[in-house]
Amino acid sequence: MRFSIVVPLLNEREQLPQLIEHLRSLLARDNCEVIFVDGGSDDGSAEFLSTAGLTVIAAQRGRARQMNAGAEAASGDCLLFLHADTRLPENALENIERALLRGNCWGRFDVRISGNSIWFPLIATLINWRSRISGIATGDQAIFVRRDLFEELGGFADQPLMEDIALSGRLLELARPACIRARVTTSGRRWQKYGVLRTVLLMWRLRFDYWRGVSAEQLARRYD
Repeated sequence: MRFSIVVPLLNEREQLPQLIEHLRSLLARDNCEVIFVDGGSDDGSAEFLSTAGLTVIAAQRGRARQMNAGAEAASGDCLLFLHADTRLPENALENIERALLRGNCWGRFDVRISGNSIWFPLIATLINWRSRISGIATGDQAIFVRRDLFEELGGFADQPLMEDIALSGRLLELARPACIRARVTTSGRRWQKYGVLRTVLLMWRLRFDYWRGVSAEQLARRYD
């Protein structure tokens, strides 16, 4: 099985050395490619990747558009969408392959949040429980999906926010996700920058409003 890891970027230059080091073992594998998709960074992200000899393509700004562009350029049988501030657990690809061989067609990982807040373990546990019960995955959980199914569904909806929720909902209509208990580690920088409680309440409100039909465009303006 061949894997394509798609990483959308926008001004992530500070993250890139650590991210590349994290992905080094996967970059060396014959059955795995990593495609970075830049959405118009002005901090030298794309130039840094090109100089390092890595695959980087340009796309219109917007995580959904960038991930769709990366998927279109990919050659793998399975697509894994990875945020620049998220790190995969050991044996991530082996875990995914086992899930797909068991008959799953998509899935995600459990998550832990890095940072010094005492609330992060609880928040991560609640995210994992909610996802396991609802079958909905978020981008921080490193969503993976069979390429043929992703193409059949038309990829991510062209919207500025909640593209991960929208894709999960369409996939859930076909099958429950594989909920891999190995944990990806995602950065808690946004929570720490804007305040843990404020950020949690904002995300809950945004998801509730999305569920009741508020447009992703309106939600994106509030999120920004």
